[in-house]
Amino acid sequence: MIFSETGLGKTHLVQAIGNMIKQNTKNKIVLYVPVEKFTNQYVESVRNNSSQDFLNFYQNVDVLIVDDVQFLENKQKTQEIFFTIFNHLHQQGKQIILTSDRAPKDLKGMDERLLSRFKWGLSCDLQQPDFETRLSILETMMYNDGITLSRDVVEYVAHNINNNIRELRGALVSLLAQASLNRKEVTLELAKQILKNFVKNSSREISIEFIQKLVCDYFTIPVDLVKSKTRKREIVQARQISMYYAKDLTKASLKTIGMHFGGRDHSTVIHACQTVNDLIETDKKFKSDIEEIGKRIKINLV
Repeated sequence: MIFSETGLGKTHLVQAIGNMIKQNTKNKIVLYVPVEKFTNQYVESVRNNSSQDFLNFYQNVDVLIVDDVQFLENKQKTQEIFFTIFNHLHQQGKQIILTSDRAPKDLKGMDERLLSRFKWGLSCDLQQPDFETRLSILETMMYNDGITLSRDVVEYVAHNINNNIRELRGALVSLLAQASLNRKEVTLELAKQILKNFVKNSSREISIEFIQKLVCDYFTIPVDLVKSKTRKREIVQARQISMYYAKDLTKASLKTIGMHFGGRDHSTVIHACQTVNDLIETDKKFKSDIEEIGKRIKINLV
């Protein structure tokens, strides 16, 4: 079962799985069906007195891919027939792949027997893409469409459109449409103007939380870790950089900054800032990281 919020690629992923199975084993019967279509087919079979044909059809597939199983909620009869199909395929050693917008435990109005079966196999939680992934997605879209945008514009979009991939595509289409209609190059200023309906708080006030998230995105680590007591080198470095920028770009006191990092005191913040300054002077790679993070923070200002 693959679950995530909308627009993160569940349908694309399961269809890719189905295509790969067909490519590798051409004799297998692979069927992809959205739950709404499955439900409509079942209702039609009942109306036409052909329920057994419907059941036989689904019980003869080798790989059943069912999209959006959350739409089975409160459909008792459809759940019953799906339960029968699920059991048969499972007992025959066939593959069942499901998608949902929620984890199995969060599905309501679902037969407990069916829910328990949803939990039998591998559950995969698709998370929102981080900054680097969003950047890569945009670059791939641009390459496929044969277009070029400045790095500043692409990074601005990747920073600010972070809900799902559909919004990334929509933002890119809007930029290109405006550029084409007005025969203008898409500058960062034009991008901010065009995407004001996509971007929330585009002229946001920099907060400690925002700095923590951006720094952690850069190093691909969970925000919770910079607030924890762990002394792992990469976590300590992200924590110190976050403190450094919090002191530089916010009006928060040293005590307040420390509180945002697991209740640390002001002396820890002072030490972190000094360490960052020292490393900027002596470590070229570290200096490069600091400059890139600073750029990513400031691109979100007015």
